Amino acid sequence: MKAQENLIERLPKVRGSYNANVALGKYVWFNVGGPAEVIYKPADTDDLSFFLKEKPRDIPINVIGVGSNLLVRDGLVPGVVIRLGKGFNNIAFHGNEVDVGAAVLDRTLAMCSVDEGLEGIEFLAGIPGTIGGGLRMNAGCYGTEMKDVVSAVFALDPRGTLHHLTLEEMGFSYRHCGIPENWIFIGARLRLRNGKSSIILEKITKLLEEREFTQPVRSRTGGSTFANPDGMSAWELIDQAGCRGLRIGGAQVSEKHCNFLINTGDATAEEIETLAEEVQRRVFETSGVDLRWEIRRIGKSASEVEMSVKAA
Repeated sequence: MKAQENLIERLPKVRGSYNANVALGKYVWFNVGGPAEVIYKPADTDDLSFFLKEKPRDIPINVIGVGSNLLVRDGLVPGVVIRLGKGFNNIAFHGNEVDVGAAVLDRTLAMCSVDEGLEGIEFLAGIPGTIGGGLRMNAGCYGTEMKDVVSAVFALDPRGTLHHLTLEEMGFSYRHCGIPENWIFIGARLRLRNGKSSIILEKITKLLEEREFTQPVRSRTGGSTFANPDGMSAWELIDQAGCRGLRIGGAQVSEKHCNFLINTGDATAEEIETLAEEVQRRVFETSGVDLRWEIRRIGKSASEVEMSVKAA
């Protein structure tokens, strides 16, 4: 604990909160993972901007949302983990546009659009994450992506300077954006269209029913593990490689949708990551396709931490 407390002493005095040695498994849908050296919950955009301006340059940071598309390794996440909260939960409709904070849940915003009678973001109801995460990976489902609805994005660079980014500047492509990883999205402006609330709600309901039927939504999972290669479906390649139901320890390839990995109850992050790598190996062996991770991975493994301790 002493090392973590010493780290807090090096950090700027903020209005938000710092906590040392925080277990991150409770923040991640897989329900696995080691601790953050320090977790920081900024009060608002100004607080976060001040932190970034004053933070020593050698201290690494990671930003997490609700952990629906994240694997935290078992050892330690060094430096500061930033988790955006209520200071980034704003939703404000202006005609056919909405300004929304990065911490807002995708499904929450989709349901708000029903009340406003505005269509175009129904797909967000099928994405179990936050707006910030959706911007980072150009999240999408059922034929629509963030790039189809974004008008502007608000982000802080590593020095804490606020930027208003256009759609073109975002450089969106499939499950990717062109903004550096060390920039932090704090919100966005989305374009919508006039619609009928009952029809919008019906679309969302059907989408959620389909998701429930086709995906292991009630399991401890991290969403789609791999991005779809051009013109192919990752799940089909995984199925053809004989990986449906494959297990390593407490980690398993879902029987329901084999691009989803699940924690059956006692999996470690190492088992989940090892299983994913075995799936990659088998798919490459059978099809020649090198699957690209869609799930984000952060932190050090338990063995890396142990070696560091021994070296010290």
